[in-house]
Amino acid sequence: MLLGSQLRRLRESRGITREAAGYSIRASESKISRMELGRVSFKTRDVEDLLTLYGITDEAERAALVGLALEANVAGWWHSYSDVLPNWFPTYVGLEGAASLIRAYEVQFVHGLLQTEAYAHAVVSRGMKGASTADIDRRVALRLERQKYLVSENAPDFHIVLDEASLRRPYGDREVMRGQLQHLIEFSERPNVRLQIMPFSFGGHSGESGAFTILSFPESDLSDVVYLEQLTSALYLDKREDVAQYEQALTELQQDSPGPDESRDLLRGLLQLS
Repeated sequence: MLLGSQLRRLRESRGITREAAGYSIRASESKISRMELGRVSFKTRDVEDLLTLYGITDEAERAALVGLALEANVAGWWHSYSDVLPNWFPTYVGLEGAASLIRAYEVQFVHGLLQTEAYAHAVVSRGMKGASTADIDRRVALRLERQKYLVSENAPDFHIVLDEASLRRPYGDREVMRGQLQHLIEFSERPNVRLQIMPFSFGGHSGESGAFTILSFPESDLSDVVYLEQLTSALYLDKREDVAQYEQALTELQQDSPGPDESRDLLRGLLQLS
């Protein structure tokens, strides 16, 4: 995505159309579009030809961009789990691992980055009916591996609003749910985590369209991305007007929900009742 955005910036600054850029590398206009969105792999030769077309002659600048192309083609750690992942999800895992800020609203269950192993096993088992025990265990292992990013040295800020429904809908037995609630209480005290609960008592709210995640990146060239998961696919929205609507919805959810301290008290109350 970073390389694609820089190639787009260079092309637009020279007033070159996608069609002309595609012609220079023996490709279609749509191929250039996918490259600039970071949706396809990069051939070093194509990047070099585009840089020549865009008038980039400085060797250091060319080397840096070609180096990005080489890095972009290296498979991520999650590649080894591709056999148990839907085909649209590896893209999300890569984006999540590159984000400096993750903002989300969840209504069906606890967000994957905050699930305990036992709770995750119950959720995955429900969603992968008929799958082998080995495949379920591998999907859970991937989820736990993703969570390491939240406690790493370069951990992102994570702002999450959980609908009360996600806390009251049981996955697993009583002990699994108690463990999950305790885990949320503990994680909510981490400095990079802002956890809020949208209570039933509030009534209708701005999250009526369902769960979503907004990913922001440290590179200024990269636009925010909204991730929407569906039953058989996922949507990645990066148009400014689309992202702005979801940012507004999340801002309203945060404003209408109890603050982090009050939300932690709500979690403690649910723990006592469980």
